[in-house]
Amino acid sequence: MDYEQLLEEAEKEGLEIQEKQFQSNNIKGLYADGIIALNSSVETQAEKLCVLAEELGHHYTTVGNILDQSRLENRKQERRARAWAYNRLVGIVGLINAYRHGVRNMHELAEFLGVSEQFLKEALRYYCEKFGPYYEVDNYTICFDPLWIMEKQE
Repeated sequence: MDYEQLLEEAEKEGLEIQEKQFQSNNIKGLYADGIIALNSSVETQAEKLCVLAEELGHHYTTVGNILDQSRLENRKQERRARAWAYNRLVGIVGLINAYRHGVRNMHELAEFLGVSEQFLKEALRYYCEKFGPYYEVDNYTICFDPLWIMEKQE
């Protein structure tokens, strides 16, 4: 999935997308009341895609103001939004497709998926926490740390 496709999905959902210069470069995106604001200082298309996916994840999964991350419930909602983004942009099927296309390292994988390497590392850490050190599906075993994928031969 690329940035334009995800942008189109957001617009079909009736969301307004605004790019603005934020006072802090630490905040890359915000979602509130049907508006996604993206920090115009985000430089790469891959990072913009990741930020948009997370903010769209907030649209689908969070309720209320969760800016105060000292509250457990807010941290849980933040994690749900990020998980939505990881599953949408990376996903187990995405990892297998990359393997089938000959992708063999993190840099190539991030490029194949169109995401930043940092986002990819966070997604793999999330999958490791969710599934454990490895996950088996169909004829594949995916190990998350270090990342490797093996296809079982019959």
